[in-house]
Amino acid sequence: MTKNPFLDIPLFPDFAAMTPELADEALTALLPACSAAFDKVERDIASRLEDGGSTLDWNNCERAVYEATLPLGDAWGMVCHLISVMNSDGWRAVQEKFIPQLVPFFLRVSQSDVLYRAYRALRDRDAASPFLSHVQRRILAKAILDMEHSGVALAGEAKARFNAIQQELATLTTTFRNHLLDATKAFSLTLTKPEEVEGLPESLRAVTAQAAGGDKDKGPWKITLDLAVYLPFIKYSRNAAAREAVFRAHCTRASSGETDNTEIIERILALRREYANLLGYATYADLNLSSKMAKTVQNVDALVEQLADAARDVAKRENEELEAFADADPRSAALPYVPWNVAFWAECRREALYDYSDEELSRYFPFERVLDGLFALAGRLFGIRIAAADGEAPVWHKDVRFFRVSDASDGRTLAYFYLDPFSRPETKSGGAWMNHFRTLDRRPDGTVTLPVAVLVCNQTVPVGGAEPVMRLREIETLFHEFGHSLQHMLTVIDIPAASGMEGVEWDAVEIASQFMENWCYDYPTLASLSRHAETGETLPESLFRKVLAAKNYRAATDMMRQLHLGATDMDLYARYPREGWKCANDVKEYNDARFVTTPVFPEDRFLCGFSHIFGGGYAAGYYSYKWSEVLSADAFSAFEEAGLDNEAAVQATGRRYRDTILSMGGGTDPAEVFRLFRGRDPSIDAILRHAGLKAQETGNQ
Repeated sequence: MTKNPFLDIPLFPDFAAMTPELADEALTALLPACSAAFDKVERDIASRLEDGGSTLDWNNCERAVYEATLPLGDAWGMVCHLISVMNSDGWRAVQEKFIPQLVPFFLRVSQSDVLYRAYRALRDRDAASPFLSHVQRRILAKAILDMEHSGVALAGEAKARFNAIQQELATLTTTFRNHLLDATKAFSLTLTKPEEVEGLPESLRAVTAQAAGGDKDKGPWKITLDLAVYLPFIKYSRNAAAREAVFRAHCTRASSGETDNTEIIERILALRREYANLLGYATYADLNLSSKMAKTVQNVDALVEQLADAARDVAKRENEELEAFADADPRSAALPYVPWNVAFWAECRREALYDYSDEELSRYFPFERVLDGLFALAGRLFGIRIAAADGEAPVWHKDVRFFRVSDASDGRTLAYFYLDPFSRPETKSGGAWMNHFRTLDRRPDGTVTLPVAVLVCNQTVPVGGAEPVMRLREIETLFHEFGHSLQHMLTVIDIPAASGMEGVEWDAVEIASQFMENWCYDYPTLASLSRHAETGETLPESLFRKVLAAKNYRAATDMMRQLHLGATDMDLYARYPREGWKCANDVKEYNDARFVTTPVFPEDRFLCGFSHIFGGGYAAGYYSYKWSEVLSADAFSAFEEAGLDNEAAVQATGRRYRDTILSMGGGTDPAEVFRLFRGRDPSIDAILRHAGLKAQETGNQ
């Protein structure tokens, strides 16, 4: 009989053999098996507690629980991965069937009174006579807090209600994501006449014609809400009616009909408020922030206001200048300065100011060349080698690549990663993310499992046999996700609960990713990524100077947009409902007035597509992007201070960065990790300087 690929999953999973039917079969078997395994561990721990707890140790407590639950977590993680990259009715059916069964299992583990008492007993024994490592001590403290946040101290009706809430939330967040994916897929606009695609770059015409089964010059062209199509379309299209239709469809996704997320949002907010109250917290934001770097809502508010004070007046001026530019253009009669035309006019003005287009720039960045340059940079900074290993591991789609990472000094293999680069709007979730199949793990018998990372992007698909090229924003996204992967792969912490990104406070997880984006504006780095698709020419320094000059074009507007999202998220989870806010959309509109300096679209229902806070892990945590960016900008400034043209200094700083931020994982408080790298606490000066802004009142974060 053929082995089920979801059982005892190897280092490199057998994706070709994975089907929804086999996932169903495996999960059906694993639920009772892992439940029995946990029962056994719990009985053993209970007997040790009865004997005074003196024989409790790391391996028969924390490690034993990890081993008992790993097979189920592995299989479920693989199902979730395949849903995100190869979505189908079959995979959804598996997810919908097993969520109601998995939630109680993991709640049972996190609410085990026996395990909770054992963790506290270990903590107390260690406090009296230290025997745990620094990393183990931190894992234990976080595990105790996580169990408390999971309702371990609740009893009776309160516990039953808490568990019912968790069950309902798991279903609601899944439904939210599915609604968004379905609403995105449901819309398309087919254009049939060349004049209807006037202004579109050749690459976009080729992609949209390929989607429609047409010719890039003759059509038809299929316009979708996939971001790789939507974003360039609203920037370049001169078709006023089509621009408005596509813009409206995007801004109102999942806000009506069968995919309406409006009531789901209200229910998610209410349930999270309720379970925070059950745990003794005034709001869900208070609960969430108690385990983050920021600690309190007030600290988040202070950072948001400090950055907004530096950006607000500049953003208003940027909008006034853009509106004046649009009004002076003869095309403004057909394309007035209204919400769906702002992106078009912003691109027109950028091209007028800096004399290049994104399309022109993209021709310098063939995908393979960008990868080679990125890997060379990582080698130069962090002392590693990255080699293609395609064919050495199964993949889930023909576009997926596979790579090996080794240490440059001794050739040791350190990790592996998969890269899934191109957009597949029919089956793949939008956006970009990093995930992992394995963390660095040294088992009690001394054997070691190496990290395996997964990078997923949604860049523009290659057309026909043409070599794919990348827009600068797509390059930044690739660098961002690769930064996450480096932190996962270069860790030296070999306990899974603190290895790589595991155990890192949520508002610190973006430091390593955002740090890498800075290198996209370093000329030697950007030049190393370049080779013109037609001429083979390296990116000219004259064009780079234009790119650098344009880097901060509308930077204040962009910052205010991010602050708007973070403030709306925090208001929803810390202050909603209150007088004047009858629904969640009222909160968004309140923050429109505070942060948005461009024309506002009254019908906008962005919250219905805000999967970060309703379908992902950023609830009461969207501020984390800016919080982390403060630290990442300050970290990059260490390289600037060393001298970007001083190779020895850059390499030495890069090794120090690897030995702290990239290697220490969740085993040390991120504030301490930052101080070890930087020699001081973080400052907002670098993020404002990089954005071309001046602090109203500079100081430490």
